Amino acid sequence: MSAPDQLGAVLAAGGPGLATGLDLAERRLSAVAAGHGDVLATHAGGTLAAGGKRLRPLLVFLCGGRDEPDGRLIAAAAAVELLHMATLVHDDVLDQASLRRGNPTVFATAGRDAATATGDFLFSRAFAQLADTGDAAAVRALSVASSALARGELMQRADAWAGDVTVERYLARCGLKTGSLFAASCTLGAVLGGQGAKSEGALADFGERIGLAFQVLDDVLDVSGPVERTGKQRGTDLLDGTVTLPLILARQRDEALARADLRSVADPRDAETLCDRIAATGALDDAREHALTHVAAAKSSLDGIDLSPWQRTALELVADGVVERYA
Repeated sequence: MSAPDQLGAVLAAGGPGLATGLDLAERRLSAVAAGHGDVLATHAGGTLAAGGKRLRPLLVFLCGGRDEPDGRLIAAAAAVELLHMATLVHDDVLDQASLRRGNPTVFATAGRDAATATGDFLFSRAFAQLADTGDAAAVRALSVASSALARGELMQRADAWAGDVTVERYLARCGLKTGSLFAASCTLGAVLGGQGAKSEGALADFGERIGLAFQVLDDVLDVSGPVERTGKQRGTDLLDGTVTLPLILARQRDEALARADLRSVADPRDAETLCDRIAATGALDDAREHALTHVAAAKSSLDGIDLSPWQRTALELVADGVVERYA
């Protein structure tokens, strides 16, 4: 099932209130981007217009469990997307990336200083959204996630070009860099939707698990996906020295790869060649299977909590969609 079809199925399961909530969150994001001067409006608005799956806002609404959009859930949905956008802009600065989702990055068009300031602005606006809810637990959840994101980035930088990164360390990094914000999205929805402590914990675990699956598949697509599909050059992670699961698994199967120094990957052609060698080992299929185990675990975490039938159906569709984008 294609991404638009998958989203359509989720929206159908969630009913008209879900689509309305997502639309209102999108309007709030646009207002934030446009409301602080022309320069920031240009850079933040461009980041917003680049699109994205809006998975994190979607999870806020699904875990909130409300039939109609609620003002506090709308604020939380905008907050998680603003924090996510901030991390992308900052990542592009660190990676000196020229493309993001097929569009020029703020770093490429306006330089390091403007991109850093844009990311800082988006970060601050995320917490401003949650402050408006008056819920300390919600602010705390996003704060924990933002701290985890920073720790994950530091871990990734420490592991750059390393030849001894284990699967366990890779997953720990992914849990911090990606799983934490997915978990926070689910937590915010559950807290502000009044789902109760048991549901909050289970839904946070669901979010973390699909976040891990999402990151694993993102790393698979970096090796296998063409630029017109992924919005970035194939092998971008390899050029940055980022050690991902496909490379870790391929190194276990190919002794020459295990000995290879990532610093020798100097240009896109070298990256393409290395991607082909990784794929030839069968590591991509093994990585996809790894992601599927996290999707299954995510679904299992929903057992035993009080969810409406439409909530469970929609959440399971989201979990399946994370992996189906690889097909």
